[in-house]
Amino acid sequence: MASTACFIIVSRNDIPIYEAEVGSAIKKEEAAHQHQFILHAALDIVQDLAWTTSAMFLKSTDRLMLLHDSRNEDGIKSFFQEVHELYIKILLNPLYLPGSRITSAHFDTKVRALARRYL
Repeated sequence: MASTACFIIVSRNDIPIYEAEVGSAIKKEEAAHQHQFILHAALDIVQDLAWTTSAMFLKSTDRLMLLHDSRNEDGIKSFFQEVHELYIKILLNPLYLPGSRITSAHFDTKVRALARRYL
């Protein structure tokens, strides 16, 4: 069964710094815009929750968000953990300006490989 998934990293200033359609379903441009709209609407809710809880996944730093239609909680958790490690490596790169778009082809390839593996 084909799955739909859209992954986005949002900076502290609510600016998307990385976006990828990572599902195995056939991608349509209209669906990509719809996914982007849903994720940005969800970002408002996440931002409101960030002020009311001390939960680990809702800190007021850069946010990793995934829109998906599967129920693979363990796979999603593993995906987030490994992408977070990749993201930390990007942040540690002295040539990367925090808050700027992530344009690394290596990062993109790794994220997509992790999505195929876990999602």
